[in-house]
Amino acid sequence: MTTSTRGVDRTPAVLVLEDGRIFRGRAYGAVGATFGEAVFSTGMTGYQETLTDPSYHRQVVVMTAPHIGNTGVNDEDMESKKIWVSGYVVRDPARVPSNWRSTRSLDQELAAQGVVGISGIDTRALTRHLRERGAMRVGIFSGQALPDEGTMLAEVRQAPEMSGADLSAEVATTEAYVVPAIGEKKYTVAAVDLGIKGMTPHRMAERGIEVHVLPATATVDDVYAVNPDGVFFSNGPGDPSTADHAVSVMQGVLERGTPLFGICFGNQILGRALGFGTFKLKYGHRGINQPVQDRMTGKVEVTAHNHGFAVDAPLDKVSETPYGRAEVSHVCLNDNVVEGLQLLDRPAFSVQYHPEAAAGPHDAAYLFDRFTSLMSTAPMEGQRA
Repeated sequence: MTTSTRGVDRTPAVLVLEDGRIFRGRAYGAVGATFGEAVFSTGMTGYQETLTDPSYHRQVVVMTAPHIGNTGVNDEDMESKKIWVSGYVVRDPARVPSNWRSTRSLDQELAAQGVVGISGIDTRALTRHLRERGAMRVGIFSGQALPDEGTMLAEVRQAPEMSGADLSAEVATTEAYVVPAIGEKKYTVAAVDLGIKGMTPHRMAERGIEVHVLPATATVDDVYAVNPDGVFFSNGPGDPSTADHAVSVMQGVLERGTPLFGICFGNQILGRALGFGTFKLKYGHRGINQPVQDRMTGKVEVTAHNHGFAVDAPLDKVSETPYGRAEVSHVCLNDNVVEGLQLLDRPAFSVQYHPEAAAGPHDAAYLFDRFTSLMSTAPMEGQRA
């Protein structure tokens, strides 16, 4: 990525997809060039949480809602310490933010962090194109010295693809840290950071859990060094087929029978640990309005999503795994994608979506209570098989 100064309304910008389709607009945020995988998010709110979600690392996010930036930016709603998206695409950016919590405008924040964006394009047409053709590589170029179309397309096609990308270590913490329990401490959880969002340990802390956030490179010994009552595997970017280390660590946890909970990338890791495959979705699920059914209760939840890969597990039967019986616990009602897994003989489960959902629906918040319940009924370490 190359960047310079903040874009202005009339600075020309061009978006080039790897299949040759071109959209012309105006610079938004930093001026320069950036590359990534073009994906779209259907959320009408929560753009600040989207931008700072580490799972969007190396992706150029297209917002389907036409008006973005209306409420500005503040210091409280960030999911991490920086913006992770590679680029940002909006139709009609707010000229002036209006919200009592706002401290600066969105375009100022994008420029300050060197994030190249584009505005003034038909995001509806771009989204339809991605739905029909699938997520693909893209480049955004802005400034007076734009290269010719052939050069831009060649640069886009030289950018790395998301398939085969091993990215968790690039976004995870390098040093372990602790998020203390709020109020009385009841449990200790070791959380393996594969790209964790700040709201996730907060939701656990609200339930009396002291969370030890560990680097993606943490070993099984590192996990158990904190004497955990439960182990958590977070969301994160990249292709789960590359996450062999995380799969090995999770298998070590499953062997000990410690209560285990995974979210998003953590769901894919559990799928692999149980022997299932994973695959890349055509354009993924990204937004805060995805209908998911809890197959245990029949209840339908409106949920927040951000994933481009999914677990390939049978929907119509209980599967035998090295760690006992497993089944699909949740499914997306739009396309029958696996949205959750659970073991029937060990205390382990996961979901593909985001129950912390700071900017979205809270229908799935009960999953943190389910994790707490598993820890409350689990045998002590010396009694585990």
